[in-house]
Amino acid sequence: MATRLERIDQQRMQKLDRIRKQDINPYPNRYQRTHTATQAVDLLTKQETAGKKNPMLINIGGRIMAIRKMGKGSFVDIRDGSGKIQLLFQNMDGYDEKIRELFENLDIGDIIGASGKIFRTRRGEPTVEVEDFTLLAKSLHPLPEKWHGLSDVDTRYRQRYLDLIANTEVKEAFKMRSQIITAIRQFLNERGFLEVETPILQSAAGGALAKPFITHHNTLDQDYYLRIALELYLKRLIVGGYDKVYEIGRTFRNEGISTRHNPEFTMLESYEAYADYKDVMNMVEEMVSKIIWQILGKYEVNFGDDVISFEPPWQRVDLRQTIEKYSGINIDKFPDVDTLRDEMLRLNMEADPKKDRGKLIDWLISTFVEPKLVQPTFLLDYPLDMSPLAKAKPGEDGVVERFEAFAGGIEIANAFSELNDPLEQRRRFTEQLQMRQGEDEEKWTIDEDYLHALEYGMPPTGGLGIGIDRLVMLLTGQESIREVILFPQLREKPQ
Repeated sequence: MATRLERIDQQRMQKLDRIRKQDINPYPNRYQRTHTATQAVDLLTKQETAGKKNPMLINIGGRIMAIRKMGKGSFVDIRDGSGKIQLLFQNMDGYDEKIRELFENLDIGDIIGASGKIFRTRRGEPTVEVEDFTLLAKSLHPLPEKWHGLSDVDTRYRQRYLDLIANTEVKEAFKMRSQIITAIRQFLNERGFLEVETPILQSAAGGALAKPFITHHNTLDQDYYLRIALELYLKRLIVGGYDKVYEIGRTFRNEGISTRHNPEFTMLESYEAYADYKDVMNMVEEMVSKIIWQILGKYEVNFGDDVISFEPPWQRVDLRQTIEKYSGINIDKFPDVDTLRDEMLRLNMEADPKKDRGKLIDWLISTFVEPKLVQPTFLLDYPLDMSPLAKAKPGEDGVVERFEAFAGGIEIANAFSELNDPLEQRRRFTEQLQMRQGEDEEKWTIDEDYLHALEYGMPPTGGLGIGIDRLVMLLTGQESIREVILFPQLREKPQ
């Protein structure tokens, strides 16, 4: 026996067949729209202000979201990319028989174009009195949950098009994402940065400690990695003589999926010659706070149960002191992996024997420190173990000039004074490679061409990475990264 949905689909196919038998193309090539829904309402307001008695004829188009039949007339709500507007089919008997039959074969979800004059009903509702209409696309399936909303999370992510149709607030979140990226570009362009594009397919997986995706180029008969970071190619451009460069692009890491991690994500990376991490820190604070004010008109955003204020200045705290404050461990007293692991075990903490000192410290940060950093905070001066691409801090052994920025318990930025000593960089790369020999979780390769580029000389440089998806999460109040990525990765459903 057919299910209810299968019966509805069959009925829609029958209606499609009847429409075709009327010699009507249910999927015409184009439609000349004169106004969006929002523009039509603006036009009505201008007409009312000007006291015009004879409004102009307009053409609008959109998806049917509701049909209300009332005697000889019918109201139809349609929605386009700008918003919703009401149509009035005033007297169905007055329409041509072919038009009446077409109207009877309409369903919620169909896309139509309508011509008529806009007016305001007695209830004050902007409405187009339809003189003629045409079917632009027949929907062969009903909209989810009687078109009042789609709440099933799995369906929302797998069929984002339904999510966007059913939930207008979702569309607004992605519009804000676009505004944020546009504002970032504007900010950096105004500061003299040049936007560039670098390879996604790379012969060496470098710029971060992460497990890459691997693909194969048939013609060259060579394996390539999908980039895990933008860094090394952008710094080649600093060597080449550009003083300020940035890229906003997709990055790929073959790792876990969570509310804060997606295998492909969007990164901003920027590099500025003759700058250090303090200069970058000031730029991040100015950029993020300025963008928030520009888009929201305020510095405060609601995130979960918290109200986060991005108004400058943000707090700046020493990483090592903060780890000790929240975990009870002074990492300076445990200079190697064995002593640090022993201390963590003594305090009944997890201490994976496969992790090196840098990863154990990273675990302490993510477990004890990150959740405490609700208001915007810069964590300063990281251990060398965690930062093979950062310049050493003068006067402090084993410490580099690096910061990470956090808000809402989420890391949003990472920056270094970039290491530009080619011999020291080679030594660190070699050491990292030796430490990770045989590891499956991460792939570390030495990018020989990058080292060769450094040997020609790179000026002191401040580098920055910002996770665009996480920044959008904060600004839109979303606690899952899947809410700000249009098509997140999901496990395939079994057939």
